[in-house]
Amino acid sequence: MNRLCLVTGATGYVGGRLVPRLLEAGFRVRVLARHPERLRDMPWYPHVEVVAGDAGDSAAAREALAGVDVAYYLLHSLQVGPELEIEERRVAQVFSAAAREEGVGRIVYLGGLAPQVPKSKMSRHMRSRVEVGEILRMSGVPTVEFRAAVIIGSGSASFEMLRYLTERLPAMITPRWVRQKTQPIAVRDVLRYLILAADLPPDVNEAFDIGGPEVMTYESMMHRYASVAGLPKRVILPINMLSPGLSSHWVGLVTPVPRRIARPLVESLRHPAVCRDHAIAQFIPDPPEGLLPFDTAVGLALTRVRDAEVTTRWSSASVPGAPSDPLPSDPTWSGGSLYTDVRRVSTPASPEQVWRAVERIGGPHGWYSARFLWEVRGVIDRVVGGVGLRRGRRDPDHLLVGDAVDFWRVEERQPPVLLRLRAEMKMPGLAWLEFRIEPQPGGGSLLTQRAIFHPRGLSGHAYWWSVAPFHGFVFPGMAAHVVDEAERAALPVSA
Repeated sequence: MNRLCLVTGATGYVGGRLVPRLLEAGFRVRVLARHPERLRDMPWYPHVEVVAGDAGDSAAAREALAGVDVAYYLLHSLQVGPELEIEERRVAQVFSAAAREEGVGRIVYLGGLAPQVPKSKMSRHMRSRVEVGEILRMSGVPTVEFRAAVIIGSGSASFEMLRYLTERLPAMITPRWVRQKTQPIAVRDVLRYLILAADLPPDVNEAFDIGGPEVMTYESMMHRYASVAGLPKRVILPINMLSPGLSSHWVGLVTPVPRRIARPLVESLRHPAVCRDHAIAQFIPDPPEGLLPFDTAVGLALTRVRDAEVTTRWSSASVPGAPSDPLPSDPTWSGGSLYTDVRRVSTPASPEQVWRAVERIGGPHGWYSARFLWEVRGVIDRVVGGVGLRRGRRDPDHLLVGDAVDFWRVEERQPPVLLRLRAEMKMPGLAWLEFRIEPQPGGGSLLTQRAIFHPRGLSGHAYWWSVAPFHGFVFPGMAAHVVDEAERAALPVSA
């Protein structure tokens, strides 16, 4: 019989990625969640058992842990203040007692990579993580604690802070902690450790430091991120004036990462976070290809925008793709900046009629609205070395994936449902124009037109806001005129 795993924190970053990989590995999975409704859009939701409740409630914890072989403790609070340590201690004590009473075979805990300093010198956030690990290891249930520093993957709070600081600031005055050493690790490797921990011998009851193959400073991570993302080298000037509190305000001002999350992350960077040893290798050897290098991990975390996987995957996939991909449960501020302009128009025309109008876009037929503005944009593109509007299109009525359409290219075509064009004009970022057509229950169709822009650096953000006023002239008329053409084609021909 397949072993049963309990995953706490399934609505969080690591938990939401661990569940489908446990299922793939052949485990049965149960999740404990205070808000189960937040899991309903996850592709794996129909394949797991869900227990509603709080890990700090003894009755709920015992119900969730009944019959469990391996329990994953992935609960962390990012609140501030002395109540943090009190509450995290209480929840760990309740959970570990319930695990012992229910005869759980193993607890697996993901904590933070603690600095080699006395506890009194640690941040409250890091000290609490260390104490939770100690409580679980002393519970009487064999426990393995993994201690990780910066986890590299889209959606990780520490990675998102790195992403936004680097992308938005070509030059920055920073706190001196940017020169502290750390050992980042790819989320893929973290998940591998967590899954293989289920097979550790029952006498293993230890804490293990885990990290990637490289030790670097936060400053070097920003430079390396910029290189992988195709950004110019960043100018970074560390100073002593910014305390952790002021630093968290600075991070909150520059990035969308909330200050309540930024502060514990910043405080944890005051000390080096480097693995003391690689003792875990005697139980879980490195993969044959080695642990993922930093640049590779960052590249994987950026594939969301490079491949235009902006919300299309999760509605149809049975299991998620790469661990670095974004999930619906990730915070709204994660995944990098992604500007959108969305227009929706209902019409009595059928999806097939709307599709025919959509598929004729560009070339001699034009872009359905603000023709002069499109021509001006084409001229600007040619002046700066782009292709402009001169390419036209291969066929006036039908498109194929890969076709050029003026300064766009057909990236996806699913008649009569979806047409997605990727921009090939010169701009500081990546852009798509997407048309999605849905049949309506009472007949007719709903056309959703979506322009998507992923800025590259500060110039990308400036570009979006400089052209945003013109979108009010271009995009509403485009959607409306697509529908008008579809409706004209639907009218009967008079004798």
